[in-house]
Amino acid sequence: MSRESLSDLSKRTQDILRQLKTAYPGARCELNYSNPLQLLVATILSAQCTDKRVNLVAQTLFQKYRTARDFAQAPAGVLEEDIRSTGFYRNKAKSIRAACRTLEDKHGGEVPRDMAELVALDGVGRKTANVVLGNAFGLAQGIVVDTHVARLVGRLGLSRNTAPEKIEADLQKLVPPAEWTLASHLLIWHGRRRCGARRPDCAGCEVRSLCPTGRKIGV
Repeated sequence: MSRESLSDLSKRTQDILRQLKTAYPGARCELNYSNPLQLLVATILSAQCTDKRVNLVAQTLFQKYRTARDFAQAPAGVLEEDIRSTGFYRNKAKSIRAACRTLEDKHGGEVPRDMAELVALDGVGRKTANVVLGNAFGLAQGIVVDTHVARLVGRLGLSRNTAPEKIEADLQKLVPPAEWTLASHLLIWHGRRRCGARRPDCAGCEVRSLCPTGRKIGV
């Protein structure tokens, strides 16, 4: 954490989120999906890949594979070709097939609404589980920490940690549980649209006055 007291840091966090809500009133998960299984698969595919590319692949993928059984029974080579353009397609195909076999064997083909059961699936960590729980089920059991969230949290001085699970724990102390899902969307949207990794647009930043990094940069 920064040198601010927890109460001051919490207040600044709320101010940041309030500004971001105004800037991005439509903030949401940008992966296209119609059910929890599709979101689970799309999130696995999104690793090291843009949401735009995943959505493009998903247009035909989700027409071809409609159930967990469809994915589980797909020949490895066929599924690999279907998702090749998302990168790391061999590992992703392996994870999807294995995760869907577990869904069939242990969960009746349905995606569980439980963190422990989700992270027990192949290719599913806390980030993916949080995406599915928060967006498909409306269950805020954690905060999604992807590369955008980790970058912004560091720049905004909301956490001094670099490990995703520790960043998540810090954020959970600062953000009310009811806003955990939305908070991650707001930070991700800001990271994609304003606070880029290489060239952050501090001059146009909606939360620059609340950002210790932005205040140091002359405009």
